[in-house]
Amino acid sequence: MQGYNVLMIYNHSMDRLLMCKRLKNPYKGLSNLTGGKIEAGESSIEAAYRELLEETGISKEDVTLHHVMDFTYYLQQCYVEVYAGRLKHDVAVSGDENELYWSDLDQDFFDMSRYAGEGNIGHMIEQVNMYKEIFLTD
Repeated sequence: MQGYNVLMIYNHSMDRLLMCKRLKNPYKGLSNLTGGKIEAGESSIEAAYRELLEETGISKEDVTLHHVMDFTYYLQQCYVEVYAGRLKHDVAVSGDENELYWSDLDQDFFDMSRYAGEGNIGHMIEQVNMYKEIFLTD
């Protein structure tokens, strides 16, 4: 079963979320979170920090990631580990895999015509909102 991660990166004041516009399938043209594949021999947290750095330029020193939840897709033979973190300070993001942008949190993240993941992004944001104090102590 192949493992993937998805990364919910909030700005320091936790009022914006780092998103990307997908440039390729799946979900081409939709907004999504960053993340990627967990490589063989790599721990889950190592993979999360590696993908974060590769896709955004955000380093381990810029954010503390918290393992929030997992999704297992038995029919697709894969699982997705969800990590969230709050930036410790302002960081200039850059990446060439997808178009990065900061989204305000007043969006309908359950809107599948705009966001990837069949509503999962909205669900993940609601979970982080329930435990926001964890991120505010970083």
